[in-house]
Amino acid sequence: MSVLDTATPVLSASTLIRNEPVQARSTARLATLLDSAAAVIAEMGYERLTTAMVAERAGASIGTVYRYFPDRIAVLQSLAARNAERMMGRVAAELVAGRHASAADAVVALVELTAGLFRSEPGYRSLRGGDVLDLLPAPTEMTANATLAHVVADSIVLNHAVANTADMRRAVGTAVEVVDALVARAFARSSSGSSSLLAEAERAVRAILAAQL
Repeated sequence: MSVLDTATPVLSASTLIRNEPVQARSTARLATLLDSAAAVIAEMGYERLTTAMVAERAGASIGTVYRYFPDRIAVLQSLAARNAERMMGRVAAELVAGRHASAADAVVALVELTAGLFRSEPGYRSLRGGDVLDLLPAPTEMTANATLAHVVADSIVLNHAVANTADMRRAVGTAVEVVDALVARAFARSSSGSSSLLAEAERAVRAILAAQL
C-alpha cells in the first residue's frame, strides 16, 4: 500500500460533475471541456471564464456543457480538483523509495515538481488545488495542501526513518504552504518561473525542516 492510499482525498473532480460519465466517449468529452476551460483560463484568467467560452473553445453546444456542469463555478471547481489530482499523481511518482538521498531532499523536490505543473498545465497558475477558488471541503476532508502535506510526511516516515511527530508534520505542512506561495509568486509574471524565487523556495523549505529533519 502506498502513502497515497491512506491519504484523506480532496474533493474530486467527479464529485462536482452533474452527470459523471460512464462511457469512454463521455469521458473524452468531459476531458475536452475541462481542457478547453483550462486554455481559456490560461489566456484571460479564471474570473472571466463563462460556460459559453468553454463551449466555443471545445466546439460543443452550450447544452453539452450544462449536461456536465450546472454553472461556471462547477467548471472551475472541477478543473481545480483535476489539477489537485494531477499534482498528487506526480507526487506519488516523486516520492518512491530510493529516489532521494534524504527526507529534506524529498520535500525540497516539491519545488521543481510544482514548477513543472505551472509550466505544463494550462491555467494551473491561475487555478490549482483550491488556493484561489475555495473548494469548501467538508469538515471530514482536507484541503489540497493539507492532503499533500499528509502524503509527504507519511512518505518520509516510511522511506527515510523520520520520527512521526506532530512537530515534524507541522514543519512539512508549513513547507508545503511555502512552496505553494513562492512558486506561485515565481510564475506571477514569468511563464518559465523566476529562478531566484524558485531557489528561495528551496532555501526556505530546508530552513523550515532543519530543526525536524
